[in-house]
Amino acid sequence: MKLEQILKYCPVQQVQGRLDVEVSGMHYDSRQIRHGDAFFALRGVVSDGHGFIPAAIACGAAVVFTEEVFEGADQVTMVKVENTRLAMAMAASAFFSNPTRDIPVVGVTGTNGKTTITYLLEAIFNRACLAPAVVGTINYRYGTDLRNAPHTTPESLDLMKQVSDFRQNGACPLIMEVSSHALDQYRADGVNFKVGVFTNLTPEHLDYHLDMERYFTSKYHLFKELLPRNQGRAVINVDDVYGQRLAAMLPGSLTCGRSPQADIHPQTLDISLRGIHGRVTTPRGTVDIASPLLGDYNVENLLCAVGAAVALDLSPTTISAGLAEAVGVPGRLERIENDRDAVILVDYAHTGDALRRVIDALLALAPKRLLTVFGCGGDRDRSKRPIMAEAAARGSDITIATSDNPRKEDPERILNDVRAGLGRVHEREWSKAEAISGAGKGYIVIPDRRQAIEFAVSLLQPGDLLLVAGKGHEDYQILATGRIHFDDREELRRALQAGGRQ
Repeated sequence: MKLEQILKYCPVQQVQGRLDVEVSGMHYDSRQIRHGDAFFALRGVVSDGHGFIPAAIACGAAVVFTEEVFEGADQVTMVKVENTRLAMAMAASAFFSNPTRDIPVVGVTGTNGKTTITYLLEAIFNRACLAPAVVGTINYRYGTDLRNAPHTTPESLDLMKQVSDFRQNGACPLIMEVSSHALDQYRADGVNFKVGVFTNLTPEHLDYHLDMERYFTSKYHLFKELLPRNQGRAVINVDDVYGQRLAAMLPGSLTCGRSPQADIHPQTLDISLRGIHGRVTTPRGTVDIASPLLGDYNVENLLCAVGAAVALDLSPTTISAGLAEAVGVPGRLERIENDRDAVILVDYAHTGDALRRVIDALLALAPKRLLTVFGCGGDRDRSKRPIMAEAAARGSDITIATSDNPRKEDPERILNDVRAGLGRVHEREWSKAEAISGAGKGYIVIPDRRQAIEFAVSLLQPGDLLLVAGKGHEDYQILATGRIHFDDREELRRALQAGGRQ
């Protein structure tokens, strides 16, 4: 594609060089550049792409998108822009023939619930005889085409290529999880959203956003800037305080919540170990819900999914049938079958609010005892560690703190932060013998995650409920030495087969 065609869609400050140059490919990694490609110099958290411009030119770059004039600019066509990430998003959309232009796109954003909502919508669209593609945390998929998801929302170039591939194979519509990082970094600015869903906002990623106001502002970008470009409609969970604030800022949005004042709200509701059942009022009529999802907080996810489907004018009967057929989401209260007459669940909850909500939902199911295994990630926001720990300790009979993804941080330092939260509830840490005796409520710290899971399984009694939280669908653990294979679900099955070790 000619550069001049691409630049019609990009905010440009200055062009130096030929406009009629043929762009054969686009990359933000100088190592991937081939002759005739365009290179985007991105400013990152760790490194600055402007330092790799000479390497990109040496590899044959014909065009360089940059925020600053560089030495050797006369060797290529230099496109100076105010924001390289924004320019890349718009250029990628143009280069891949705007693959989201003529299909409905649903973007789901918020701290919790995004993945579950995309799975629910996928089931609804399948029931409507559509062919949905999904870009999200667990994978990028269309039908049997499943691809790894290194990021919830990929870089704009990768996103547009991915969507273009799916579109060429017949995908329609597109469902996307849209992360706060992606919105802050303009990764989704080339997407034409028809529906934007806001789930909730609780403390998360504050190591990046620094405070809740900036976190909220990143989410607002989807609704203020991106959605109006396609006359899209907002669907907002007003059970959340930030959702109430957003709805007040967006007249005409479709609101969801338990309150009868919400556009979409339950008439009746029954939550049990069988799932969630009820009837929901919508502007399109009554939707019957018979979902296998567990937990009170999934009511909000179901209402948001109904809202997005209503915004796209799908019928109540189609929505009901789709929700009934939606299978459980990998790593979201995923059941592990066992012969202990106990309930064992794996969940992705990795923030204080998410863990509290999951535990509250499980306590409502009245287990004999609730055992919780959890850990906190390293090289991430330290402030959430005692919050998660306190949430686990307050709701659980037995709390087992362990490692999550320590990354390059000392696991003991992470666990010391965790102990601070556990200490708000319990005076001291149990010994293994005290945990085995099961007298009262308490906590124990077992740094090795495999051993922690083994010990939790060894404690199980009939009627107990064991929650292993934090990693969910992830099949790896990130250590200082690198990434290793580790899957909570596999570890639980192995421990069950071994009979549990003490």
